[in-house]
Amino acid sequence: MKSKNPARDAAATNFVRNIIEEDLRSGKYAARRWAGRPGPAAAHAAAAADPARIRTRFPPEPNGYLHIGHAKSILLNFGLARDYGGLCHMRFDDTNPTKEEQEYVDSILEAVRWLGCDWGEHLYYASDYFETLYRFAEMFIEHGLAYVESLSAEELRALRGTLTKGGENSPYRDRPPAESLDLFRRMRAGEFPDGAHVLRLKIDMGSGNINMRDPVIYRIRHERHHRTGDAWCIYPMYDYTHCISDALENITHSICTLEFEDHRPLYDWVLERLADFGALARPLPQQIEFARLNLTYVVLSKRKLIQLVEEGHVEGWDDPRLPTIAGFRRRGYTPESLRLFAERIGVAKENSTIDMSILEDCLREDLNERAARRIAVLDPAKLVIDNYPAGAEEQCQAPNHPQKPEWGKRAVPFARELWIEREDFTESPPKGYFRLSPGAEVRLRYAYIVKCERVEKDSSGNIAAVHCTYDPNTKSGTPGAEQKKVKGNIHWVSARHAIAGEARLYERLFGVPNPGAGERDFLQEINPDSKKIIRAWLEPALMEARAEERFQFERHGYFVADAKDSRPGAPVFNRAVTLRDSWGKAGA
Repeated sequence: MKSKNPARDAAATNFVRNIIEEDLRSGKYAARRWAGRPGPAAAHAAAAADPARIRTRFPPEPNGYLHIGHAKSILLNFGLARDYGGLCHMRFDDTNPTKEEQEYVDSILEAVRWLGCDWGEHLYYASDYFETLYRFAEMFIEHGLAYVESLSAEELRALRGTLTKGGENSPYRDRPPAESLDLFRRMRAGEFPDGAHVLRLKIDMGSGNINMRDPVIYRIRHERHHRTGDAWCIYPMYDYTHCISDALENITHSICTLEFEDHRPLYDWVLERLADFGALARPLPQQIEFARLNLTYVVLSKRKLIQLVEEGHVEGWDDPRLPTIAGFRRRGYTPESLRLFAERIGVAKENSTIDMSILEDCLREDLNERAARRIAVLDPAKLVIDNYPAGAEEQCQAPNHPQKPEWGKRAVPFARELWIEREDFTESPPKGYFRLSPGAEVRLRYAYIVKCERVEKDSSGNIAAVHCTYDPNTKSGTPGAEQKKVKGNIHWVSARHAIAGEARLYERLFGVPNPGAGERDFLQEINPDSKKIIRAWLEPALMEARAEERFQFERHGYFVADAKDSRPGAPVFNRAVTLRDSWGKAGA
């Protein structure tokens, strides 16, 4: 039997799931022991209650807003925990006080919630483990596997070696453990300035893996931490902290992107040594790498995103042109569309680049089902029905969704003067043009058939109004109205009843598929037409649109009431995506 959802089936058979299923089959984690181990009480209680349960985690650093690549990781980690009856922890790896802020913490939690993920009671911070991390560092010193380094940063770089040549031992590598322990404690006490000393693991300066060449695990930073305040002036490095945090939380499968593959030997080395010391229980967490998301027409480098924001190339972290989750949300994307995208691209071991059109198609597919239809004219031209009674008006009935009759219909006011799209009229129609032109007939959608009789121009020769006559026997929805057939069908709003609203037409932020590739300056490849603000004429039903309410503007695409600037009575709409795979202009 053919599957109804091949994308979901493909996701269900990825290599990460295969590893988890084998671990569950073999009972790898069933005999784990938790009593007396350091770490968060909630994590230990959950593990003690069900040792065999898998545990994943999403561990962002709170130094920026999450982007679409993080969304893939969030949905993978929380999805695996959900599908296998496990738990997914939310943990902030907050070890760098110079770049981390509470604003980023709040934005990350909001983004994860918006994607539909729930960590329950399992919200943790690496900073909660600072005392344990420090105690473990002392263990490494006492066992002769760590030493205080007193070389400068420049001297350290000179001895580190290259990718093809091993490094050299520091003159401080054989510093006695007692001396290193004394210096390390004095580092914690604040006796030394930044950069005076660091703590390094003693592994192998000749290793072919540069991450194993006596990596630095602590440095002095006289900086206030957003959670611990001034309690610490030494801070652990990410590679040291991350693996230990996983172990303290009883994580079974530590899933990360491929750039951490070369870091896995260090991850395992640290945990194995601590298990040898009796500080951690086996089996230990295992790191599994998958291909990160690369997407055309965007940059996902945190450094480049920060540059775009701080230099004012965009209007903040939630600018609808940015690939941040906040930006996608404000643009009009739905959590369901991002989940569909994650399912569709799957989980792979090899890096690849996904075309932006796949993501846009996922949004179209989702909004086609959930977005009510409305009428908006984005580039208006006046249409006057000369034989319609002046001052008269009536209501036309339009479906809220053509495929969902249960959504009902709405009344759209009709009168003598209308706004239509400028491109729906031409004086010199090309072959195959079925909209308005002199002598041509079209149906005004949900209303009458009209015939173009003449064109009124201003003193500059520009079209001021298109004058038509209507056939009163052709109103849509009335008996016999459809007997008269015309090929053209255009949309409209009543000039008397239409409301003015701001429409922001967004396109891709960059004009090339791979901005900044090679030696190119990615800032020079920003698309100057990535945002266009116009005054649109909207049907009255849009007057009370709520923030983040989404609609299909017929023929134009999918729009969302802006979360910040739109309010009932003064709507502001962002175009999320056009109706087809096109950068599109007004009317596309």
